Amino acid sequence: MSSEPMRDPTTDHLLTPKNSALIIIDYQPLQVSTVASMDRRELVLNIVAVTRLAKLFQLQIVLSTVNVKAKGEEATIHQLRELLPDTPELDRTTINAWEDQEFLRAVKATGRKKLIMTALWTEACLSFPVLDALKDGYDIYMVVDAVGGTSRQAHDAALSRLEQAGAKPISWAQLACELQRDWARTGTAAAFGEILFAVEGR
Repeated sequence: MSSEPMRDPTTDHLLTPKNSALIIIDYQPLQVSTVASMDRRELVLNIVAVTRLAKLFQLQIVLSTVNVKAKGEEATIHQLRELLPDTPELDRTTINAWEDQEFLRAVKATGRKKLIMTALWTEACLSFPVLDALKDGYDIYMVVDAVGGTSRQAHDAALSRLEQAGAKPISWAQLACELQRDWARTGTAAAFGEILFAVEGR
């Protein structure tokens, strides 16, 4: 058996390393500590897996925080900072990152119309930029098991609203498989498998 020729990664309707960017919003200690929609440890493990995948497949990444400069909040959790030492943290005061000029410039600078969105909390810092990005013509993919809200009800209601608006829910494992697509792509296959099947500590 043999694989079909690789589709054009810039025009493929599925997510590829060449047509998508990862957006990471507000994975800060305070926000993590207030998540009640899923186990917080599992949440951190999942966003770490998403970030490792983005690094493996060389996705462009936009990283944002809120109120670090204005109110002295702690910045991005160390588990992500260790993976992204050279990625600037775009700090803002707006709850809706899409209303921050520096953030919006960074998203537009990726040149990608497919945005893989992660944020804390689901009901606010994920919902508002997703709704605005959809309105501006972006395709949005929400990594539903790497985001969390202040309650299960708040999380579920937010995801429902976003799906109704046109955003697409995905899991981090689905994202992994969609980016890899073929085990014959040996440049990333081994590391992809290691991330996908890592179970230690879970």
